[in-house]
Amino acid sequence: MPDTVLVLGGRSEIGVALARRLVAEGRASTVVLAARRADDLAAEARALADAGSVRVATVEFDADDLASHAALLDTVEREHGAPDTVVVAFGVLGDQQRAEVDAEHALAVVHTDYTAQVGILTRVAARMRARGHGEIVVFSSVAGWRVRRANYVYGSAKAGLDGFASGLADALHGSGVHLTLVRPGFVVGRMTADSGLAPAPLSSTPDEVADAVAAGLARRRDVVWVPAPLRVLAVVMRLLPAAVWRRMPR
Repeated sequence: MPDTVLVLGGRSEIGVALARRLVAEGRASTVVLAARRADDLAAEARALADAGSVRVATVEFDADDLASHAALLDTVEREHGAPDTVVVAFGVLGDQQRAEVDAEHALAVVHTDYTAQVGILTRVAARMRARGHGEIVVFSSVAGWRVRRANYVYGSAKAGLDGFASGLADALHGSGVHLTLVRPGFVVGRMTADSGLAPAPLSSTPDEVADAVAAGLARRRDVVWVPAPLRVLAVVMRLLPAAVWRRMPR
């Protein structure tokens, strides 16, 4: 049966693109977009409606407000049914130069990209485990594979998330709940453009990431690298001497 898909970070280009793939393939009958200013998600809802027959709903969600997570999940379950697939697609890049001197900004980046994700993932996984089924999609990053001096605040948060999600995936093994961990490289999209970042080698677009993740979900892959050759580069990254690594650009 087609799934109910919950996108936590309903304004995320990758999250919406992935939901569109699932709708177009007949794998989603309901998509719930959860984001701040939920009444301003008309463009995202229209993109999903254009992809196929789907019911689209929106719900207010502030990822940084940890105390609100349980109520958010209660609302979704009450109004739209328990989600079969949860896509955790929120996050911030932050400003590395500012974070190196502004502790509050550094903490804000880590709070959104790690702490808030741990909180919602723990709640989602517990509910799915109790039901005995479900799919969770978590977006890590190659930035967390080996943290670089050039973006160590964001990278450290992604490194923590990657480790947490890997452990959670192991803990869910045999429960009927599956977690797919996605490790994209540089994604050329709105978030990186707004930060003024130039594309890096092996860059992808949100649509390319969504295509790869949708294919990975169909095969129940544990880890999806985007693009696939990034997996080989990651091995090399681990082997580079520290003196070379600390000079690597973003």
